[in-house]
Amino acid sequence: MYFRQQGGLADRCAPLRKVGDFKGITNPMDHWKKFTSFKQRGEWVELRFMAEAAEHGFCVVKPYGDTRSYDVGIDHGPNYLRVQVKSTTCRTGTGYFCQFKPHYLKKQDYTLAQLDLFAAYVIPVAAWYIIPAALLLGAERKTGIMLYPVEPLKKDRYSYEAYKEAWPLLYKSRRALVARTKHR
Repeated sequence: MYFRQQGGLADRCAPLRKVGDFKGITNPMDHWKKFTSFKQRGEWVELRFMAEAAEHGFCVVKPYGDTRSYDVGIDHGPNYLRVQVKSTTCRTGTGYFCQFKPHYLKKQDYTLAQLDLFAAYVIPVAAWYIIPAALLLGAERKTGIMLYPVEPLKKDRYSYEAYKEAWPLLYKSRRALVARTKHR
């Protein structure tokens, strides 16, 4: 696997390097530790999501710039879904804490008029969660949730595990996603 070395603007054109070329990084899944900012890590996670969605057969659309509330669009037949991509490395007990808030400099929160899905990537274990936005932005706003990509100890506490690797949700319409969360 190859990656560009991270750094300033001049480094964006740096030659590709093998994962093993990063000094001190022995596990290929640990290369994310070399990012110097959350913005760099976020861009990397967005690319990982786009690649994974494309591998599942979806047409991926990336809006130009950072002016939209969503990071990636999924164009599937008559459906166009807006996806906000998040990531976490924050281990807490047996799970990972993931925040679903906009960047701290943005004044407005996300709304259901702006987003259809959240895609949360648990970096250390390479697990995706595809979560309907209505579940987190509904009547009871959730700004952070716990994700348990490893074997749960007490199954009644893990309400988001049904969304782990839930790529078929990308086939749904906006209306179907909202209806799905009302039945929970």
